[in-house]
Amino acid sequence: MISSLRGRVIHLEPDSAVVDVHGVGYAVAVTAQYARQVHLGDEVFVHTAMIVREDAMLLFGFEDRSELDVFGHLLSVSGVGPKSALGVLSSLTVDQIATAVADEDDAPFRRVSGIGPKTAKLIVVQLAGKLTAPTRTAAGAPIPQGLGAQVSAALMALGWNERVALETAENVLADAPAGASVPALLKLALAQLGPARAERSGV
Repeated sequence: MISSLRGRVIHLEPDSAVVDVHGVGYAVAVTAQYARQVHLGDEVFVHTAMIVREDAMLLFGFEDRSELDVFGHLLSVSGVGPKSALGVLSSLTVDQIATAVADEDDAPFRRVSGIGPKTAKLIVVQLAGKLTAPTRTAAGAPIPQGLGAQVSAALMALGWNERVALETAENVLADAPAGASVPALLKLALAQLGPARAERSGV
C-alpha cells in the first residue's frame, strides 16, 4: 500500500500529476486546486490513497491528511466512487463538506459534476456524525482550520477585525503555493491588505 509520496513534479494535467520518486514516476490523481498550486519541478509531499482494481492500480493524492480522511469517508457512501469523491474535494473544501453534512444541506453536493440528487442526499445522511464541522464565529461564519486559522488569528492580533481577517486568510490560502508556511502566508495577507488602518477597522 502506497500511503504517501515525496518527490519532484515532472508532469502536470488539470486533474493529475506525475511525481518522480528516486527515478520512478507515479501518476497521481489530484484535486483541481492542487493541480493549480503546484508547478513542474516542485518538490512535493502528498498523502495518497491507493485503489486496486482488476484492471488498474490508481493513486489519489492530497495535500493534507484531512482531505485524505474525507476522501475515505466519501468512498464509504453508496454510489460514490473515487473519481466522484475527488470531484467533491475539487469543488468543496473539507470545512465546507463538514458544514454541509452538519447542516443536513445536500445542495453543495448536488452542484458537483457527477453527483446526482439521490447521491447528494446519501452523502449527507451516511456521513452524519462522521465529520467535524468547523467552529463558527459569533456571526455564524465558520472559522478556517489549520493554516487559515493561524493566519486569521495573526491578522486579528495585528488589529484587523474578524471579518476582514477571515476573508483575507481564505483568499490567500486559495492562491498560495503548496507547502507555504504561516509566515509566508501572513506576508501575502499583509501585502493584500495594505497598510491602511481603515482596512483594519473594517470601514
